[in-house]
Amino acid sequence: MPLKRIIHPNKIPTKDLHQYIIGAVAPRPIAFVSTIDENGVENLAPYSFFNAFSSNPPIVVFSSNRRVSDNTTKDTLHNVKVSKECVVNVVPYQIVRQMSLASIEFPSHVSEFDKIGLTPEPSETVKAPRVLESPVNMECKVKEIIPLGEHGGAGHLIICEVTLIAISEHVLDDNRLDPHKLDLMGRMGRNYYVRASGNAVSEIYQSVTEIPLGFDGLPNFIRYSNFLTGNEIAALASLKSMPTSEEINSFKSENTKFLKLSTKAIHQKALSYIKAGKISEALLLLVCYNQQIPEK
Repeated sequence: MPLKRIIHPNKIPTKDLHQYIIGAVAPRPIAFVSTIDENGVENLAPYSFFNAFSSNPPIVVFSSNRRVSDNTTKDTLHNVKVSKECVVNVVPYQIVRQMSLASIEFPSHVSEFDKIGLTPEPSETVKAPRVLESPVNMECKVKEIIPLGEHGGAGHLIICEVTLIAISEHVLDDNRLDPHKLDLMGRMGRNYYVRASGNAVSEIYQSVTEIPLGFDGLPNFIRYSNFLTGNEIAALASLKSMPTSEEINSFKSENTKFLKLSTKAIHQKALSYIKAGKISEALLLLVCYNQQIPEK
């Protein structure tokens, strides 16, 4: 096993601890939060300490941290304390550089909408504007603000109840959001981002109600295979049952050429089945090759 570096949070500078945390907890979704202050100045700022936590009621939460350098807080925090509302806008690739510009510490009287070239759009349930160029906007009432500490780097959990969602029709497919059309960006450590579309997106189906074989339900020659990775074995372990005797006998009679291959070649063939989504066929091939018939 590789050596691991041990980090004790109270023994390193906060700025270094911050980088370890955001580098490891990644990618993170980005909340592009629009607010308005008591003077009517519109503010727009990105937050990657962000996620959804409930559907009923619909709750999203983001954290506005104290600055590590001088322990000051941000305009967004002031504004949500005053107005008790905000809009959480998602960040597609098309506006990621503009979003990055909004992270600059502009003076409080300056609107980031003007500085970064995005368009404020009137909301329906809150006073803060939506971002027109964002394909999904969540208008929110702030339910609670929970301070997590008093020193630089400490967060403020801003718990928001979604009162309205505005979705651009072009990112929908059969009334569901299409990740490729959304083309969202995720935040990683340092200056790294990830684009959640194209080949970066993969689909893994797993029923959460049907009990699968599990690793312990697989024969040892599969469970401890030198040719398959943990992910590939997990695909086989996700099946509900081992092949029946009838299935094994039928496969052997119809695929005698496969059973004459080397062990490595058989596993490579099984891997091709797994990659094609033919998980049952992969398990059947391996079982037949090893002449394993499950106990009744």
